[in-house]
Amino acid sequence: MKQKKNKTRRVRPEYFDYSLLACVIILIFFGLVMLYSASAYEAANDAGVKYDGMYYFRHQLQSDIIAFILCLIVIFFDYHMTLKLSPFFYLLSLLLMAMVKFTPMGVEAYGAKRWLSLGPVSFQPSELAKVAIIIFLPYLMMMMGRNLHTRRGIVTLIVVSVLPALEAYVFTENLSTAVIIALIALVMIFLASRKTKPFVILLIVAAALIVLFLVYVNVNLTNSSDFRMRRVLSWLQPENNMNTGGYQVLQGLYAIGSGGIFGKGLGNSTQKLATIPEAQNDMIFAIICEELGLFGALLVLILFAYLLYRIIVIAMNAPDLSGTLIAAGVFTHVALQVTLNICVVLNVIPTTGVTLPFISYGGTSVLFLMVEMGLVLNISKNIRFSGDVAGNGVRSYHENKPEVKNA
Repeated sequence: MKQKKNKTRRVRPEYFDYSLLACVIILIFFGLVMLYSASAYEAANDAGVKYDGMYYFRHQLQSDIIAFILCLIVIFFDYHMTLKLSPFFYLLSLLLMAMVKFTPMGVEAYGAKRWLSLGPVSFQPSELAKVAIIIFLPYLMMMMGRNLHTRRGIVTLIVVSVLPALEAYVFTENLSTAVIIALIALVMIFLASRKTKPFVILLIVAAALIVLFLVYVNVNLTNSSDFRMRRVLSWLQPENNMNTGGYQVLQGLYAIGSGGIFGKGLGNSTQKLATIPEAQNDMIFAIICEELGLFGALLVLILFAYLLYRIIVIAMNAPDLSGTLIAAGVFTHVALQVTLNICVVLNVIPTTGVTLPFISYGGTSVLFLMVEMGLVLNISKNIRFSGDVAGNGVRSYHENKPEVKNA
């Protein structure tokens, strides 16, 4: 009898995560549908947008198209080239945030001066700072080599991380973005560090300070005039602070509670009818819960969970340490924004002004998020495969993977 020969087949030398790309596209289209549902009534009755019910939808669609094109451009260029340009983007983000504070180009909206107007274009420079820190820290770590784990190296990383966070807080009056930038940097430094104990101590101290701060606010600042303190009080006592933020929180909770299991139906929300101010922005998750119910909310959470899972897979299989750190930074950014936004809507934490990625209205947010997705997809494109003679397709995840320069 003739023995069957093992069949050999050629394994693809490159990989591209189409699952991640598909998940992003689904979130964008879902976001457009929910954005139109949440904003059509308010836009149709708003003289500021000339009673145009399609105003927010049309502007978001334009931003999504530009963002997707930019994402494709980032996918085309090797992420190592982006790393070389990272010092420029880092310094540019610092300069632009300073321009918000010290030049007439800074624009105030919704009680805060966070936008920069450059002719017909208006955007938030703090969003650029998130991307800049994600790509600059890995570049700096590669350049530091063995000095990364010295005291001088750690101090350098801390200064580089704190500076954009401090500017975001002081120059653009954006505490939530400052916290996100700091946490992104902290996670990336933790992954590159050899020690765990300092980070555990830092988290314990931070948690203790937060608890003491909340107790102090609840006891001593009942009539505070600071808007951040009012937000905390509105979170702790929403019924007693209806005029300073508690109203929006309670209406959002009413919307979530009235949605039930399967919701009232797409477009049938009643809380969006001028009850929840700017429902298409930070509170859009409440409209999703009201119209699509618990089913719709879980669907959104599953999509984000799958998106984060794909980013983790790419981070674990990246061809080098810089790719791993970039993907980890993007994972941290998306995870933080999703968590903070949903926790605000559920009144778990005070109002932060953080948008729900790919779904909330905001051109600047989706633009830089798509740049980050392009970076992660570019990293996935550089993953190499190897296979045995039977064609089992065994991945060579970390083959020739350099840790740090001169290490």
